[in-house]
Amino acid sequence: MKKPSEKDSGVNAPLLPKFRQQQQQHEEEKQEENIPRARSASVSGAVFNVSTSIIGAGIMSIPATLKVLGVLPSIILILFVAVLSDISVDFLLRYTNSSKSYAGVMGESFGKVGSVVLQVCIMVATLGTLIIYLIIIGDVLSGSESDGSVHLGILQEWFGIHWWNSRAFTLFCIVIFIMLPLVLLRRVESLRFTSAISVFLAVVFVVISSVMAISALWQGTTQTPKLLPDLAHQTNFLELFTAVPVIVTSFTFHFNVHPIVAELSKPSDMVSAVRISLVLCASIYCAVGYFGYALFGESTMADILANFDQSLTFTLGPLLNDTVRLSYALHLILVFPLLNFALRVNIDGLLFPKWPLLSTHTIRFTSLSFFLLAFIYIAAIAVPNIWYIFQFVGSTTAVCIAFVFPGAIVLRDVHGISTRRDRILAAVMIVLAVIASSIAVSSNVMSLLRSNQ
Repeated sequence: MKKPSEKDSGVNAPLLPKFRQQQQQHEEEKQEENIPRARSASVSGAVFNVSTSIIGAGIMSIPATLKVLGVLPSIILILFVAVLSDISVDFLLRYTNSSKSYAGVMGESFGKVGSVVLQVCIMVATLGTLIIYLIIIGDVLSGSESDGSVHLGILQEWFGIHWWNSRAFTLFCIVIFIMLPLVLLRRVESLRFTSAISVFLAVVFVVISSVMAISALWQGTTQTPKLLPDLAHQTNFLELFTAVPVIVTSFTFHFNVHPIVAELSKPSDMVSAVRISLVLCASIYCAVGYFGYALFGESTMADILANFDQSLTFTLGPLLNDTVRLSYALHLILVFPLLNFALRVNIDGLLFPKWPLLSTHTIRFTSLSFFLLAFIYIAAIAVPNIWYIFQFVGSTTAVCIAFVFPGAIVLRDVHGISTRRDRILAAVMIVLAVIASSIAVSSNVMSLLRSNQ
């Protein structure tokens, strides 16, 4: 009998798993080719997708931050957070090695625990935001009731109160006929046209608000906005810090960076796309904040959309009110699929980490899409008021996603590429984020305790 060689006896067996891993990776690459995933996305498409990821429900709270902080500190804060966002995204792009997602980068630096913590934060932040989107859309179209007062929606104002324009049926139609086809698109680049429309609708809101504010200032029907905070009438100095999480949440888009850059023909173009988007969105935020605050003054509400439910002293007041509310609802409808994309990818990565890419597995992709959409719809109908819950969530998860985790990746530096400047910026970013978030959460807790007394 022939004596078995070393190779046959298993001495070289450790090479086998490596070969199988390479073979499995090759099969996954072949599966990716089964769908059109060529790197053909344009810079303009990336700009629109990043801008849409940034501008969401947070835009309606920007005027309230100017009411709390004053015009100058708020604008400085918006620009400062935009610069920090650019730095943190640059960290994520430069410290990405072979990973195709934010969670993968965290996994390279902190192992499985780091990846799971990030995925949980992204899921909580995006899921809460998407539920709030549906709640706001329902409020705009079908009205709402708060503190005993009823606010009619646009459909009820136009056609009266009927079963077919109730909140449940209206949202059901929007989810089935508009959102479902959009969330079933497998590539982020496929959403570039809806993203462009959503950015245009945000600009429409800015233009209408500015025209109304300038007209009100000219007629003397509103007060000139205060430039600095009114500390004499401020009940608690720490309440000034509650504006910080609102701005930070408004610039949290980091979970969509890797899916967008993966489809660019030149990944290096992502840096330019992010900076263009940040300049565009910071300009929109400053304009919305100033003109919204100038229009309603000290009566500016936390959600300025509620102010547009009031009767304004303009000839075209009702028409402008409906235009603003309707454009905002359409904007959220078109933003919804992009955030849903990030939520779906992170849930799949947490539940099925060793499976092929989600976009290559039709059954898993479709099932998860239907389940998430149904859950968000049911939550928006069953729990119509969840603002306080996600106010605390936004003070924690959004800050971690935008600044704490990117800074921690730089300080960990598993690839040995960080510079002294990188480490200083990362440390400062983490310290500022933790301090501002802690103060904001403490202030929110004290405000709730005082309101319940």
